Amino acid sequence: MTSPADFWLRAIWPAPPHVRTLMTDRHGGVSTPPWDSMNLGDHVGDERAHTQINRQRLQSAVGASVVFLNQVHGHQVVHLNAGSAQGTEADACVATDPSVACTIMVADCLPVLMCDTQGQWVAAAHAGWRGLAGEGGLGVLESLRGSSPVGQTRAEDILVWLGPCIGPQAFEVGAEVVAAFCDKGSSAEHLFKPLRPGKWLADLAGLARLRLRQLGIERVYGNNSQSDWCTVTNSVRFFSHRRDSPTLGQSGRMAACIWLEP
Repeated sequence: MTSPADFWLRAIWPAPPHVRTLMTDRHGGVSTPPWDSMNLGDHVGDERAHTQINRQRLQSAVGASVVFLNQVHGHQVVHLNAGSAQGTEADACVATDPSVACTIMVADCLPVLMCDTQGQWVAAAHAGWRGLAGEGGLGVLESLRGSSPVGQTRAEDILVWLGPCIGPQAFEVGAEVVAAFCDKGSSAEHLFKPLRPGKWLADLAGLARLRLRQLGIERVYGNNSQSDWCTVTNSVRFFSHRRDSPTLGQSGRMAACIWLEP
């Protein structure tokens, strides 16, 4: 007998077998439109009972405690353990404790899952453009790289998986976004395609890959900026805040999880 988890995404990467990943799509839940059906966000207007059932289905599929953060498009990193509270304010998390799953909610932003080649730790980050750009070149990926135990791991021993996000054919941005990535001479100009005066199309996954490369992290898998990874254009499979909110008033949220099996 199949379950919703059989159809959700899992990272295809050379991680140790006890490093487990799972990312939900919009299928397998009980929410009604426009949150149909596997909405995990409890802040988007969905019925609380539906969200709780959906979260329990995710919890059952993962096994470890799924810890949802209060994501604020920043670069704060929190270390999770068995006592970590739901709703801790942060946009990245790290765990060495098998009892907890690092979890990121998205509906256009980029989920970043990370581990070391020995499977001693796992981590996850929420990378919208604001958190990715950060301040003064310090964004969520730089903060995660500087945290323990990630910071004590050689760059060549770090594996990264990028999940679905808004793609470069759909992510229209203004001059402030271009400036956030290009004003410091970061070689990011090629990731912005001029669209019309004052507007560009941005490659969010490409910007993350660039930031990771600048940190010496080259072993990056998953989202390669092709259309099948785009949350906006793949409406049957993925939630998209940018696509759905203007016409439907809201959109659901998906979750990307990474954890260590005992």
